[in-house]
Amino acid sequence: MHREDDDVNLPIAFNERRHEPNNLIDNAIIKNWRLKERMKTVSVALVLCLNVGVDPPDLVKIDPCARLECWFDPVSVAPQKALEVIGSSLQKQYERWQPKARYKQTLDPTVEDVKKLCISLRRNAKEERVLFHYNGHGVPRPTQNGEIWVFNRTYTQYIPLSIYDLQTWMGAPSIYVYDCSNAGVIVNSFNTFAEQHEAEQAAAQNQNRGSSPAATGHQGSSTIQTSVTNSSHQSFKNCIQLAACAADQILPMNPDLPADLFTSCLTTPVKTALKWFSLKSTSKLIPHVTYDMIQNIPGVLHDRRTMLGELNWIFTAITDTIAWNTLPRDLFQTLFRQDLLVASLFRNFLLADRILRSYDCTPISNPALPPTFRHPMWSAWDLALDLALSQLPDVLSGRKNYVNSPFFEEQLTAFQVWLEGNPEQENPPEQLPIVLQVLLSQAHRIRALELLEKFLDIGPWAVNLALNVGIFPYVLKLLQSQAVELRPYLVCIWAKILAVDYTCQVDIVRESADSYFLNALQDTTKVFDKFDCRTFAAFVLASIVYKFEQGQANALKGSLLSICLEQINDTNPILRKWFAICLGNLWFNYEDARWSGARDLAYEKLYTLLKDPVPEVRAATVYALGTFISSTLDRTTQANDLDRQIAMHMLDCVSSDMSPIVRMELVCALQWIVKLFDNKFVDEYIRDDGSVDRTKDGSLKKTGTICSSGHRMRTVSEKDLVKTSYSSIYSKLWHGIVNLSRDPYPGVALMGSKVTDYIKQMAIEVPLGQDVLSDRISSSTGSNSFSLPPSPNTRNFNNVMNNSLNSHSGSTARLNESTHSNSSNREKIHKLRIPIVKTNLIEWEISSFARPLKYLVNHRGKSATDQFSQETLNRKQRFERNIRVRKEARDQQRIAVFHNNLKTQSFIARTSHIPSMVKLHPYEQQIAVAYFDRIMLRDWGLNITTTLSPMQLTSPNYTNHAATIQTTTNVSKKISVTAPISMRVSSVQFINAHDRGLVMAAYDDGSVRIWRNSSEDQNNQSSKSGFSNENLVTAFQAVEEISSKSSRIYGLQTAWHQSTQTIFAAGESKYVRLWDAEKELKCQDIPTNSDFPVSHISCAPNALFSIAHSDGCVQIFDRRANSNDCRIMVYRENIHPLLALCLRNDCESLITGSSHGDIRLFDIRNRASIQNWSAGSDITSIAIHTSADIIAWFHGFTNWSDILPIFSSA
Repeated sequence: MHREDDDVNLPIAFNERRHEPNNLIDNAIIKNWRLKERMKTVSVALVLCLNVGVDPPDLVKIDPCARLECWFDPVSVAPQKALEVIGSSLQKQYERWQPKARYKQTLDPTVEDVKKLCISLRRNAKEERVLFHYNGHGVPRPTQNGEIWVFNRTYTQYIPLSIYDLQTWMGAPSIYVYDCSNAGVIVNSFNTFAEQHEAEQAAAQNQNRGSSPAATGHQGSSTIQTSVTNSSHQSFKNCIQLAACAADQILPMNPDLPADLFTSCLTTPVKTALKWFSLKSTSKLIPHVTYDMIQNIPGVLHDRRTMLGELNWIFTAITDTIAWNTLPRDLFQTLFRQDLLVASLFRNFLLADRILRSYDCTPISNPALPPTFRHPMWSAWDLALDLALSQLPDVLSGRKNYVNSPFFEEQLTAFQVWLEGNPEQENPPEQLPIVLQVLLSQAHRIRALELLEKFLDIGPWAVNLALNVGIFPYVLKLLQSQAVELRPYLVCIWAKILAVDYTCQVDIVRESADSYFLNALQDTTKVFDKFDCRTFAAFVLASIVYKFEQGQANALKGSLLSICLEQINDTNPILRKWFAICLGNLWFNYEDARWSGARDLAYEKLYTLLKDPVPEVRAATVYALGTFISSTLDRTTQANDLDRQIAMHMLDCVSSDMSPIVRMELVCALQWIVKLFDNKFVDEYIRDDGSVDRTKDGSLKKTGTICSSGHRMRTVSEKDLVKTSYSSIYSKLWHGIVNLSRDPYPGVALMGSKVTDYIKQMAIEVPLGQDVLSDRISSSTGSNSFSLPPSPNTRNFNNVMNNSLNSHSGSTARLNESTHSNSSNREKIHKLRIPIVKTNLIEWEISSFARPLKYLVNHRGKSATDQFSQETLNRKQRFERNIRVRKEARDQQRIAVFHNNLKTQSFIARTSHIPSMVKLHPYEQQIAVAYFDRIMLRDWGLNITTTLSPMQLTSPNYTNHAATIQTTTNVSKKISVTAPISMRVSSVQFINAHDRGLVMAAYDDGSVRIWRNSSEDQNNQSSKSGFSNENLVTAFQAVEEISSKSSRIYGLQTAWHQSTQTIFAAGESKYVRLWDAEKELKCQDIPTNSDFPVSHISCAPNALFSIAHSDGCVQIFDRRANSNDCRIMVYRENIHPLLALCLRNDCESLITGSSHGDIRLFDIRNRASIQNWSAGSDITSIAIHTSADIIAWFHGFTNWSDILPIFSSA
C-alpha cells in the first residue's frame, strides 16, 4: 500500500536551479550607484553687507528687533569691530563642516572687491566648486532687474551688482547662499541669466565652428581661441542656490531669534534647533530648563559620546532619513553624497525649512526640494530633544551622568520589525540611512551589521538601495577592523555587494582589504561555522581575482593558491565549487599563477573534483582546468605536455557526464587546445576527410591509456608516453570534440559545432602541410612544442616539470623576447585569447549569491525551499490531490476485478501516425503518445497539446540552462543542431509524477531527453499546440550509440526509480547502466551476461529490478550487491520476445507477457513461474498494472480506442 505521507518524503528530481529556465538573475535593476563625479567645495567667499548701525532705507524694523549675527550682538562693540567679529565667527561656523576649504572674507565690499574675490577663488578652484555666501541685512532688497547691493568706497552710496556679472566671475560649479529679504528674487534672476549665459556660449561655439582661418598664419590663434571658448563653456543651470525666503517675503524680526536665522540653521543647526525648541509651547513640559542651560550643554559637536555630539549625530541621521525618503534617488545622490559641504548645508536646510515656515518664511532651494517640514521623523527629533533636555539640569549640576538617547536602539528595532514582515515587496524601509549612521557606533555596530546583512539578503534591489544610501565607504572602512566578531557579518555583506557589482574588487584591492577575506577563509572557529563564512569568503576572493590582474597578483602573494588547495576537498560542496572557481579566476590569463599552481600540482588536486557528486562542482573544476590551459601562450615542451595531459584527462572523465553544464564547460576548455594546436587538428580533420563519425565506443575509454583517473601523469613511464604518439592524442581529442558537436543537448551540440567549424574554416584557409601555429609563435618554441619528451630513464615527468618551472623566468623569458618583438606576432597572440565559444557559468554562479540565503544550496548540495512560498502551497495541494486519486483508483481496482471491465471513457482521440507507445500520467489528466522521434503530450482536462521533439533547430541564444551559450565567432553561418532522421522514441517515463511531472524520453540512438511538463504554466490558455524545445530540461547519452539494425528494434530501454532518483538504461550494450539523477553521474554498470539486446526494464520500489532480452530471457538483479554478483534469478521459460515485463510494487511478483499471448506470473523466490495464461494469438501490446491485479492487452484486430478486455490475475 502507498502510505499517505510518501509523497512528502519522495525526492524531486531535476528540480535544482541549474534545471530552471531563465535562471540567471537579472541585475538590470541595479543602477549605477557610484557617483559619476565626486566634487569638493574648495573655496568659500563670505560676502557680508551689514553696514552695522545703519538700517537699509527700504526696511522699517520693529523695536525690539532681531539683532544677533552669527550669535553675536553687533551693537555691543564698535561697528567695525563687530563686522570683523561676525565675519570671523561665520568662517568658523563654516569650517566645522569643511575645515580644508579656502575661506576669504570681504566685509561691506565694493563691486570691485567682489569681482576680484570671485575671480581669484574660481582661478584657484579650477573645476571644483566655489561657495558664495551673501548676507544683505545692511543693504536694500534685491531688485527685479537681477541686482544685489554693495557699497561704494566711502560707504555713502549703495551700488548695484548684477547677478549676470556675478555668474561670470564665479563660473561653475558653484553654490550660492542668500540671506536677505526677498531672496527669491535673486534665485529667479539667476535662473534667467543662466539661460542667457548658456545661449550666448552656444552661439559662440556655433560661430567658431562655422568660421575657418583664411590663412595658415592665423591657424594658431584660431586654435587658441577655440580652446578658450571650449574651456569657458559652463553649465550655470547646475549651480546650487539656497535662499532664505521667497521673492515676496521678508526675514523674521522676532527679537528672540537671531537676525541671520537662515545662516544659523545652515551653519549651527543643533544650537538653532535648541533655541527654537525652547521657544515652542512644548518646552513648558520642562520649565526648569532655561536657555542659559541650553547654551551650556556639555560636550563636543563631533564627539558622539557626549550630549551635544549625540544630538548632532541624531540630527544628521534624521535629516538624512528625511531626505532619503522624500527626494528622488538621483537628486539625493547629488545633494547628499557628492560633496561633504553641500550635504551638510542641505541637511541643515531641512531644519531651516521647518523653522522659517513657522515664521511665515519659505526657504527656497535650486534644485527645489519637496516639502519636508511635516515629515514624521521630526517627531523623533523632538522626542530626542525632550529626553536630552530633561537630563540637562542634573547633568550640569553634576548630580547624574548623561544617559544616552534610546533613539538608535528604537530605530534599529523598527528596522528589524520591517525585516520580519514581508520585505520582498520591495517597499524600502525608512530606517536604512539610520542603520548607516549606527555603523559609526561601536555600541550598536554588531546589531546594525546583522540587520544590514539580513536586508542585503533580500535581493539585488536591497543591495542597490544600500549602495545608493551610501553604505559602501562605511563597510569598506570596517574591513580595517581587527574585531573578530564583526567578520561573519562583514564577509556576508561584501559577498552580497560583489554578487551585484563585482567591480567593487578594485576598491577592496586599493585599500589592501583582500587580506581580510584571506584571514576569514582560514578561520574555522564556531562563529564562522554558524554563518558558513568560509564559503562567503571564498566567493569574495573569487570575485576579487575575477578578470582583475592586480587582484590576482595580490591574492597570489597572499597565498590564496595554497589556501584553496589545502581545503579543496572540504565536505561543503559550495565551498569546493568556489575553491575551484577561485583557482580558475586566479590563473585566468595570469601566467605567474599558472606556474605556481603547476609547482603545487594544482591540476592533479583538481582531478578528484571531476567526479564530485555535485554537477556545479564538476563544471567549476572543468572551468578551472580550462583557464589553466589558456593562461599562457608562451609554449614550451613541458607546457604543451602538461596541457595535453589535462585535456585528455578531462575528456576521459567528463565527456559522458550526465549534466549539460559540465559538458558545455568541457567544450570551452577543449577549445583552447584546439586554438593552441589548430594545425594538428586541421591535420586530423583532413585525415578524416572532414567527416568524422561517432565511434561505437562513445565513452572514449581508450583515452585512459594516457591518463586514467586513478593514475597521475608523473607515474607513467616515458617509455609508455613515447608509445602513444601525439598524433593519437590529437585524434582522440578531435573525435571527442566531434562527439560533443553531436550531443543530445542542443547547447552542447551548438558549442561543439562552433569549435569544429573553426577547424573546418582553418582547413579551408591554410594550405595542406603549412604549420598554422608557426605564424603565431617563434620557430624555436614551435619546434619544441611538438617534440617528444626526453629519452627515458634520465628523469621522470615530475623532474621535467620542476626544471621547467625553475627556468621559466629565465630561458622562457628570453625566448619570449624574440616572440613578442614583432607587433604582428603580438596581434596574433592576442587573437589566440579570443574564445570561439564561452558560457556564463561564472556570472550564473555569482548571481546565486544575489539570491536570498534560503535559496542557496545546503551542505548536501540540495537547494533550499521557502516553506511559505506559493510553490510550496501548490505542492501541498498536489499531494492532497494524489491521496484522493489513489483512493479512487483503489475503488476502480475492485470494480475491475469483480466486474471484468471498466466502462468509463475519459478521453478519445486519433493521431496522424500510428503510436509506438502510450503512457498515462498516474495523477494528471495527461497522456503521452510517442511516434517516430516525437512525443505528443496531451492534457485533456486543460485541452493543451504539446509536442516534444528534438528535431527543432537550436538558436544561438539558447537560454534554458545555467551555462548559456555566448558565441564570439565573427563567422556569419547558420548552424542547425538536429537529431538524426532515423532516431525513434523507444521508451517514455513520467518523472516526479507525484509533483510537477517531467517526461523522460529514450531514443534508439542511446540518448535520453527529459522535458518539462508546461501544462500547469499554460492552464490559462484554452489550447496550445506546437513544438516545445524550450521545455527541454536536460539531455545526455545514456549508453553508447546503438548502431546495429537489429538492436534498433528495441532501442534504448529505461526505467525510473523515484525514491532513489535512479535511471535504469540498457540497449545493445552488455550492461545495464544506472544513472544517479541527483548527482547526475553514472553510478553503476551491471553486466547483463547476455549477447541479446535488452527489450524491457522494470524496477520495484526496493532495490530490485528486472530486464528482459530479445530472446525472451528474464533476469532479476539486486543492485545493493556488487555489480558482478547482483544477479539473483534467471527465467528462460519464454521462448518468444516479450511485449511486457512488470516487477510489481509488492516486490515479490513478476509478470511477463509475450507476443504469442503467453502471460506468466512468477514468484521471484521460486525458479519457475507459478501461474500462466494464454491471451490468445495476434497480441500486439500488453499492459500490466504495477499494483492492481489488472492486465490489459491489444489484439491485432482491435482498434486502439476501443474498450479493452480486462483479466484479473487473482
